[in-house]
Amino acid sequence: MTESILRALEMAFAMGWEILWPLILGFTLSAVVQAVVSHREMARLLPDDRPRSIATALALGAASSSCSYAAVALARALFRKGADFTAAMAFEMASTNLVAELSIIMLAFLGWQLTLAEFVGAPIMVALLVLLFRRFLARELVKEAKAQADKGILGRMEGHAEMDMSVTEGSLWQRITSERGLTAISHYFVMDWAAVWPDIAGGLVIAGALAAWVPPDFWQSFFLVDHPLVAKLWGPVVGPLVAVISFVCSVGNIPLAAVLWNGGISFGGVIAFIFADLIILPILNIYRKYYGWKMAGFLFAAFYASMAGAALTVELMFGALGLVPSQRNARVVEGAVTWNYTTWFNIAFLLLAGLLVWRFLKTGGPAMLRMMNRPAEAPRNQSL
Repeated sequence: MTESILRALEMAFAMGWEILWPLILGFTLSAVVQAVVSHREMARLLPDDRPRSIATALALGAASSSCSYAAVALARALFRKGADFTAAMAFEMASTNLVAELSIIMLAFLGWQLTLAEFVGAPIMVALLVLLFRRFLARELVKEAKAQADKGILGRMEGHAEMDMSVTEGSLWQRITSERGLTAISHYFVMDWAAVWPDIAGGLVIAGALAAWVPPDFWQSFFLVDHPLVAKLWGPVVGPLVAVISFVCSVGNIPLAAVLWNGGISFGGVIAFIFADLIILPILNIYRKYYGWKMAGFLFAAFYASMAGAALTVELMFGALGLVPSQRNARVVEGAVTWNYTTWFNIAFLLLAGLLVWRFLKTGGPAMLRMMNRPAEAPRNQSL
């Protein structure tokens, strides 16, 4: 037993080492974008569920943090400030499916085809969600959700979601290189890491354990590999359900997605699994606190249907175009670290991370970090 545990941990560490520099690069790019894009006008820009507002929601989501909890908290904040509920949920989906760090990690683990499928599928998923909301979401339910949201019951990362340190004066280059800009970049970088590291670590440990302990025959049987046509339909259905019980969200579910892909889940099933970071059990519980039981149940059903539907659409689309990989060679590495280009890149990007952390520490960062899980204003009602 001890040997098996050590084997799983070794594989988890090796996978983490392989994606360390892409993670640092992704979070740095995300921090730069957040530092020059203001959150102040978001609610004003999302007044309804028309195509223009939904497109704006996608763009704003892509420019925000990839932390699922922060995305959920910020979506509620936008809703409370007057944003349309459908547009706020579209923003939430984009925040965890169209951000830079996600694409970089997917490229490192899963290859360009699945990365492209994720970014093609995300707008399709949002479009399906909008259609479902228009058809089935009652105004009365939205009113009840607004009343519940206005109670301000805590979930997670409210403080992180409310912080806006963006610099809007001057040219883009001046904003990035100014003293305020560099400070904002360092703060967003560290706080995003602080927000998602438990999910990344959890995803690596789970992926390492599954890769080390679960035999290939189990995955092939579970994903119906011997029945290719049924497997294409089964993958998008079961992918989100696997995600629901994994407790891993944001970029942390990519290592596990690699294990599932190598194990035999369909192309669309992998995409559905990655989409489903917003319906894991902890986040469903936050929806209950934010919007009430009825809306939480509605969100689960609507999110699940749109995720599965978009994943199946991508499966059929990429299959017709011949873009589904014939070989399953996701990067699930052996439990070893070697001296190669990855090591050199990791050293270089660790130096970059060290500089950003140093600036964070020198510019009041720790005090802000302590406020990540606290809202800017204490809520009036903390009852559950």
